Amino acid sequence: MSKEEYIKVLLVEDDPDWIKAMTAFLNHEEDMLVVGAAMQSDEAIRLAKTLAFDVVLMDIQLTDGGMEGILTAVEIHEIHPAKIIMLTSVNEESVIMQAFTAGAVNYIEKTRFKEIPQAIRSAYHHPSAMDALLKDYARLKREEQLKELTPAEREVFELIEEGYTQPQMEQKLYKAESTLKNQVNKILKKLGVRSSKEAVERVRRKGL
Repeated sequence: MSKEEYIKVLLVEDDPDWIKAMTAFLNHEEDMLVVGAAMQSDEAIRLAKTLAFDVVLMDIQLTDGGMEGILTAVEIHEIHPAKIIMLTSVNEESVIMQAFTAGAVNYIEKTRFKEIPQAIRSAYHHPSAMDALLKDYARLKREEQLKELTPAEREVFELIEEGYTQPQMEQKLYKAESTLKNQVNKILKKLGVRSSKEAVERVRRKGL
């Protein structure tokens, strides 16, 4: 097979022994090729910007007890439309829900590693049903976060999200500076953040 015909996999895992073993395990599959591996979040994001890959195997816990893998998945999902499969040794419903909120299409405990090749094929070849569910779930999570906003505040937030400056919003919405500032302050308070940038970031990360 040429490199283009393989399912290209990116590994994100903080255990070098696991990376070595999983690389050998997956490369032994006739239709798969591990094209890169990262041990930290920033390294994974850098690789996501430069590598061509189809599926990400992402460890939820990139540090002891931390859940950096979930936020890293959010970042990678925005850079690259690859399918993300979360790997973990934690079997908690809340963690599973966070993984799917972050855009994962599957969730596998590391002890079930023999199921990983089939999970990769399934994510790569049959993505449509899960994609539709994830899009709907993301929409619901967004609505859940914005439900406290009034229609006028929602309109202001969406312009902030699109990158409008305050003077541009004043002009577009025909609002006085004081009125707009008051609405922005109410939005920040309702979302529990300190700045417009933080508000957009929180909603983008679906509250994670």
